[in-house]
Amino acid sequence: MKLLQLNAWTLRLSGSVANMISHESPDIVALQEIPDASIEIGLFPSLTEFMDRVRFHHTYFSPVYSFRFMAGAIDFGNAIISNLVLHDKNTIFTNLEYKDNFSLNDDDYNVRNFQHVVAEDENGTKFHLINHHGYHVPEHKRGDDFTLKACRQIDEYTKSLEGPVIITGDFNLEPGSESLAVLEKSFRNLSTEYGLQTTRNSLTHKSEVCDYIFVSDEVKVKDFYVSEILASDHQGLVLEFEISK
Repeated sequence: MKLLQLNAWTLRLSGSVANMISHESPDIVALQEIPDASIEIGLFPSLTEFMDRVRFHHTYFSPVYSFRFMAGAIDFGNAIISNLVLHDKNTIFTNLEYKDNFSLNDDDYNVRNFQHVVAEDENGTKFHLINHHGYHVPEHKRGDDFTLKACRQIDEYTKSLEGPVIITGDFNLEPGSESLAVLEKSFRNLSTEYGLQTTRNSLTHKSEVCDYIFVSDEVKVKDFYVSEILASDHQGLVLEFEISK
């Protein structure tokens, strides 16, 4: 099986994101910074419109807030799209709660959650997938009490799960941070294990590693690499894997 991880930068380069998906041919994609709406946005596609383009069969969207746009509203958050069947969908907030009628001037933009699904292939093989967009500390990527709380919350949540687990997302944390160390006690951190120097690209001045894929022991890694397609200000991470019986 193959998984693609990408902070999709609000799908502003939706054609390139679609090209990345076509090129990598993943079975399941974990996305952050995704808009969805019941109206036509115009500037960029909604998740619903994008799903029609990439022809994936299953989706799970977990918005963190919505804001008014013309005669309607746009939701914004994390999404999992998949050609694997998705079971047991769940959204858990790590900071604040879903905010309707969000205002950047009046509200805290650091509303954060993580998604949990059980993905199943045609042979009945299942694994747990956690998709998270981490709390943003503007000054640095070393983390703080909020990021530490979120990683502890994710770690505690996974302790209740039976079977293989993959955790992925833009954590807004640099390697070696105290927050990531919480997850590294139980999971392999592939971004550091494979020596990634950055998960950013030429579309930003930033150069840190902040996107990660963690796997439990039941996940056999066949390959892990950075996609060559430029589709966001973050690089796409690709994991090819098998599930140990």
